[in-house]
Order: sequence, then structure tokens, then C-alpha cells
Amino acid sequence: MARFDVVVIGLGVMGSAALHRLAVQGVRVLGIEQYEPGHDRGSSHGATRIIRLGYFEHPSYVSLLRDVYPLWQELEAKAGRRLLHITGIAEIGRPESELVRGTLAAARQHALPHDILDADALMRRYPAFRVPSDFVAVVQPDGGVLEAEPALLGLVQLARAGGAVIRTNEAVRAIEPHPGGVRVLTGNDVIETSAVIVTAGARVKALLPDLPAPLRVTRQVLAWFEPREPAMLSHDRFPVFMIESAYGFHYGFPMDPQRGVKLGKHHHLDETVDPDNYDRTVSPRDERAIRVALETYIPAADGKLVASTTCLYTMAPDGDFIIDALPGWPQVVIGSPCSGHGFKFAPLIGEILADLATKGETSRDISRFRLARFAT
Repeated sequence: MARFDVVVIGLGVMGSAALHRLAVQGVRVLGIEQYEPGHDRGSSHGATRIIRLGYFEHPSYVSLLRDVYPLWQELEAKAGRRLLHITGIAEIGRPESELVRGTLAAARQHALPHDILDADALMRRYPAFRVPSDFVAVVQPDGGVLEAEPALLGLVQLARAGGAVIRTNEAVRAIEPHPGGVRVLTGNDVIETSAVIVTAGARVKALLPDLPAPLRVTRQVLAWFEPREPAMLSHDRFPVFMIESAYGFHYGFPMDPQRGVKLGKHHHLDETVDPDNYDRTVSPRDERAIRVALETYIPAADGKLVASTTCLYTMAPDGDFIIDALPGWPQVVIGSPCSGHGFKFAPLIGEILADLATKGETSRDISRFRLARFAT
């Protein structure tokens, strides 16, 4: 029987960030991953993620984002490679759209630098776009691209170098109370620990069936296209973007010379799935749901499909995160779900989870993410 101070269950980006933070603090910590870090059955793969300051979801996220940019830069220095690329971000839609209204609310409340461009001005600045005359864009200079897979693997490597023990391809079967802490049962071992951090994403409800939050796991699709006019989509001529239209909510990235242009549809076809048994193939219907945005708004990128993959969102009903200790069982800390927009916050959430597991509290304001909001 093994003994650790803290066990982290699930080594996606949130779990890996918590593992790294605990290892740096000298905590005797074990990380357990059902597959291999960076696997394609969760939420942390897919090459890149967007980072942005003006947050349409709610202005309260902005203070966390201001603190997380320096943490990404610190991680870059430790990992010895660039992970954050500032390209600017254009958030596009009609003035009354949720995306435009929410981004402007956050930018104005927090005095963030931004421009508001009408359709003609947007297309002059970024000629790859073709948008209707009644669309506007909120352009923020601080938006950019995170290299997702190198960031995740960098966190794992740094955690291991800091003394963390990591077990991969080992599934947790149960989490049980134990005098003085928690007992974790896997297919191979029984582990005793003072505290557990559960960052298992889509599988958190299976591990904690009494979690007082209604969660939903949805299937998402990411796709890469070979652009027709690659020069118009380079990092120096094209930003990260989000666009809300009659076709839904799409997001994308500048040209990657190795992979092409990445595009996704936020919430895709809104399919609720079993995380252990869902269709991981990408169908023509999936492709069509994404390609329609290229055809309509970015024809310069509308080339052949060169790669695609699926991933999972684990959704809370309100679209916010869950970061809290389990009611009545403070030794069990929850760091999931992230409702499809959490990756960019990982270094900061890792610190918060580490503090909750070792101190029982955090100096950060996580009132928005507490489980108590589901009590009514």
C-alpha cells in the first residue's frame, strides 16, 4: 500500500498544473492518469488553444486572466520553449450578439485596450475575412495562441523533475473515506493520502457519484484545413478569431505551416455522450458544421480537410467552472468541469487546487465556481 500527501486523479492540463505546483512546493504527490498525458479522449489535446483578456462569458474572469499571463510566461521559461504567441483576437458578430456584447462589457469594465471595427474596417485590417455589412468586430491586442500539447507535456515533465510520482495507464476505481484522509483504489493498488484532487474531466461524475452538480458531457470536433490563400492567414496578417452568426459560434487560428488552419464550432452539434463510449470518427455532417463558416466568412481558408479529431466538453449548467472541496469531505478537491473554456487558466487553477488540497483555502476569489451555487 502506497502513501502520499496528495493524489491528483486525471492528468489533463488542470491536473498536470496542480501536480506541478505541488511538486514545486515539495509535497509528496502522486499523479494518476487513465491513459497517457495528451491522449485524445478528453479535453486537453488538439495542438492549440485561444487565450484572451476581454471575456464575453463574464467580466469576473478578467482578473484571473490578468494573473495567468505571467504564469504562462514563467512556464515558458521553465520549459525552455515558447508556449504563448500573441496575435491579437477579433471577436465578430452583430452588435447585439452575445459575443460582441459580452466582450465589450468585460473590456469596458476592466479598461482593456480594444478597437471596435465595422465590417469594412475589419476586412481592410484582415483581408481574409468576408463578413456582412451589419457585423462588427471587437479587436483586442492581447489575444493569442497557446501551444496546448507542449504546455501539457511540459507541466508533466516539470512535475516529474520536481519529485512528483506519475502513473499512467492506470484507472482509478474508487475514492473512499479513510481515517485521516482518503483511500484511492486503482486496478493495481490501494493508495492512502491526506487529500485528493479530482481533475478527471468527463469522468468526474463516475468517480464522485454524489457530486452535487448536474454535469453533461458533450462531443466536440476540431478540424484543420489547407487554405486556398495561405499568405493571407499567416500570424502577421491574421488573428485568432471568434465569430457568432446564424451558423453558430465558430473559432479559429492563424495558419500553422505544418497543420493548416484550425477551426472549431463551439458546442458543435450539442451531442450529449458517454465519455467511455462515443463516436470518435469525424463524419461529413461534422465537417459541414465547421466548413460553413469558412465558406461564408473566410473563403481564403476554405480548402481541403487535412486533419480532424474529437474532444469532450464537460459542462456545468451555467457554463462556469467547478473549483471546490466536496461538501462534507474537504479532503476531496474538485477541479472539473471547465465547461469548454478552461485551458487558458490552467497554471492559475493549478495553484488554487494545490492550495485547497494542502491548506483548505485559497486567497483567490472562487466564489463563482463553488458548488453551493447548485444548492437551489
